[in-house]
Amino acid sequence: MPALRIKSPELLVAESGADLEGHGLKRTMGLFQLICFGVGAIVGTGIFVGLSDSVAQAGPAVVVSFVLAAITCVFTAFAFAELGGAIPVSGSSYSFAYAGLGERTAFLVGWCLLLEYGVSVSAVAVGWSQYVNELLDSLTGLQLPAALSAGPGDGGVINLPAVVVIALASVLLVRGVRESARATAAMAVLKLAILVVFCAIGFSAFKDGNLTPFSPAGLGGIGAGTTAAFFSYIGFDAITTAGEEARNPRRDIPIAILVCLGLATLLYCAVALAAIGAIGGGQVGGRPAALSYVVNEVTGSTAGGAVIAFGAVVAIASVELAVMYGQTRILMSMARDGLVPRVFERVSPKTSTPVTGTLLVALVFAVPAAFASLDAVVNLCTIGTLAIMAVVNVTVIALRRREPGLARSFRVPLYPVIPVLGVGFCLYLMYETGWTTWVQFAAFLAAGCLVYALYGRRNSRLARSAAATRTDAEAVSQEA
Repeated sequence: MPALRIKSPELLVAESGADLEGHGLKRTMGLFQLICFGVGAIVGTGIFVGLSDSVAQAGPAVVVSFVLAAITCVFTAFAFAELGGAIPVSGSSYSFAYAGLGERTAFLVGWCLLLEYGVSVSAVAVGWSQYVNELLDSLTGLQLPAALSAGPGDGGVINLPAVVVIALASVLLVRGVRESARATAAMAVLKLAILVVFCAIGFSAFKDGNLTPFSPAGLGGIGAGTTAAFFSYIGFDAITTAGEEARNPRRDIPIAILVCLGLATLLYCAVALAAIGAIGGGQVGGRPAALSYVVNEVTGSTAGGAVIAFGAVVAIASVELAVMYGQTRILMSMARDGLVPRVFERVSPKTSTPVTGTLLVALVFAVPAAFASLDAVVNLCTIGTLAIMAVVNVTVIALRRREPGLARSFRVPLYPVIPVLGVGFCLYLMYETGWTTWVQFAAFLAAGCLVYALYGRRNSRLARSAAATRTDAEAVSQEA
């Protein structure tokens, strides 16, 4: 049965060359680069753009929402750390599910990853466009015309800046991982410095009264804010997609995941408190380019807002780079297994990068970034990501039972309590997305099952290998 086609961790590592030189890829990323890559993937759109949405739902209690979302991620981060150290390949949760739960589940995880990273690529590009206009306004008093800075659903014709940032990220990724890692590290350090400066400015104007009422919408608002805040953490799993390009993946990937998640949580809570404490949740909630607005209001000048807008432009560009990187590596792993077309598997001998796959990803996701309003699918992206995280927690349990002797450089503490809690928190946040999102998600999974039945199952290399082995065995049996 296809559902029982399980690829052992040893086979995954051997096929990818993950303990040697990964499938034509070069090992150039150390621990610092991995941490910067993780910060680049996490810290960006969620805090510079998404904070206002979370505050609109939860008010000052958005800090609690960030902590609840972080707890959900921490449980799963432990699972990713264990699996990333034990199976250091580019496929991330797709490959983990293949080893623990079988091919069909792995394909659906990969299908959800296409949604997670695809929507993130497009949504991040749209957020970048907002801050480009804010930066231009702060520096020159001018903005791009609405026709060129928003899609038809938002009153424009084409979101040109969104297309530009996707194109720039793809060019850098094609040039090589070393260049991409250096750029990501520089951008990560810069945006962290700018957010620290923002906190200093915000806390200088902090007023206790701005935090009351603390939870205007009650527990329901905190729950809705948690779902919105969760989008801010999407991307920490991208670290595991560097399994074949990290110099010491078994040691460094678990460390990088946990460091990045802890750093992001502290930063998000500090920024939220600084913003709301400075001007109040009513002015932060639902406001585009909220951080620049806060600084302008506190300082009485547009200069500070221009600095924050510049930081946002850099920060969101680094997220774009990291998310596109993760998308191309997951597609490469799926193509290696025959579940998507082989064009995504090809690695250029000149640059040691999947050039064609990267350009195709850029082309496909530039279209919704340019023309579509993505608000309607953000919740769908969230529920898909939560489903992936639940599967990763279940995979830890499955592999502990099936592969007790597997070399693990990190082990989930308090096993099996932590993985079970991880599944529970994921299911709770999935419930909070609402029944409409559940219907959309069910339709999305049904489409994935259809694609698997029509293409993936028929082209699976694992299935073909098993069929060839059976044929050889039957031939030997007949000769005997």
